[in-house]
Amino acid sequence: MSQNASLVWDKCLSFIKDNIKPQAYKTWFEPIKPIKLSGDALTIQVPSKFFYEWLEEHYIKILRVALVKEMGDDAKLIYDVKMENSYSSKKPHTVKFPSSNRKPLNSQGITIPLDIDKRELRNPFIIPGIQKVKIESQLNPNYNFNNFIEGDSNRLGRSAGIAVANKPGGTSFNPLLIYGGVGLGKTHLAHAIGVDIKDKYPEKTVLYISAESFIQQYVDSVKSNTRNDFIHFYQMIDVLIVDDVQFLSGKKGTQDVFFHIFNHLHQNGKQVILTSDKAPVDMQEMEQRLLSRFKWGLSAELQSPDYETRISILENKLFRDGVVMPEEIIEYIAKNIKTNIRELEGVLISMIAQASFNKKEYTLPLVRTIVDKFVKNTKKEVSIDYIQKVVSKYFEMDVTTLQSKTRKRHIVQARQLAMYFAKRLTKASLASIGSQIGSRDHATVLHACKTVNNLSDTDRQFRTYVEDLTKKLSL
Repeated sequence: MSQNASLVWDKCLSFIKDNIKPQAYKTWFEPIKPIKLSGDALTIQVPSKFFYEWLEEHYIKILRVALVKEMGDDAKLIYDVKMENSYSSKKPHTVKFPSSNRKPLNSQGITIPLDIDKRELRNPFIIPGIQKVKIESQLNPNYNFNNFIEGDSNRLGRSAGIAVANKPGGTSFNPLLIYGGVGLGKTHLAHAIGVDIKDKYPEKTVLYISAESFIQQYVDSVKSNTRNDFIHFYQMIDVLIVDDVQFLSGKKGTQDVFFHIFNHLHQNGKQVILTSDKAPVDMQEMEQRLLSRFKWGLSAELQSPDYETRISILENKLFRDGVVMPEEIIEYIAKNIKTNIRELEGVLISMIAQASFNKKEYTLPLVRTIVDKFVKNTKKEVSIDYIQKVVSKYFEMDVTTLQSKTRKRHIVQARQLAMYFAKRLTKASLASIGSQIGSRDHATVLHACKTVNNLSDTDRQFRTYVEDLTKKLSL
């Protein structure tokens, strides 16, 4: 690298640093490297085409002023842009782009040419400009620490979450992985950490994203050949919260890009918060290099709340809703609904709705009726694994065959029936069902459900399959 180029660029940076916000300088100018000074042309290297487009769109004036100040009116700027073509090669290459502003200063200041590239910036979220519009955190302010009730079942996770919120990226809890079963408060706790960080550190960029949305954004970036832009966007985040990270299992391309994003954030002292329905050791089809990084920080399990915690959760919910309910009814709900917080609140909401709409009192007979129905409905839910075993046995094949890639008609139909019943009998998302039944995507599951419905109406034999399996699955 030319020493003259470094000296000129350092002087330009000194001027730029005094005229823009510190966060903008850190994000958009610190990563730039001076490459070459040839006559009146200074070549600088930037991390991506997205980076180059952003500088040309938002900082062309100040760049021009800085260059003319150091090099004279004929100063030119050339970008050496790192390009990444994910289709043809894993090895990045560079392409040179001249700055679009080559006109000299006039008496009013800088003349901006009319041919500046005005293409829409390619990133997963629409951001007209960091200084004008902040990146939306996607956080739900209703999920906070004040209404996250602490108990023995979640004390470790909550305490770690508060420590992270007080010093994001500055504790040994990086990443913080929160895991546990459905309805135990993983998403609530993840949001609460993010909300608290935004309150304490408003200048930090916090982003909450579900793993399913992250996967879809990545797929879109590959299709549009903007994978590098996608990576750079996420590398700008100060606190990244990824919900249901287990959905990355089996998605090799997404795991690879997440690995690079994770490394960049971790190495630069940024905070990563993850949630999962299982511990790292139980995440199948997840790359070992990712699993090892998930274990770098703290893995905190959320367990089913004990009786005292369930009482506190119910009382807190009633207090927030301004509802007064007899203590014996609260105790009855807490004693009979033991699985998760979501079901606890579900019974309470049903109780309030019944009493309000039907003008009934909060009585034990009423709560017994609601709890009995709720427990009965809950017991109907079966696991996706069980559904696959029942369907496989019915069609005299093993589960491995059911999940295979074969397109033989009877195996395809068996697989579609398994997806259909998983959609009907579980609360799992389409993506989760597809992931567990042969690593398919959500669109395949949706197609399977439509196919089963159509064949049930038009094919007598297929309708018999549905009826027989319905009985075997005890509907």
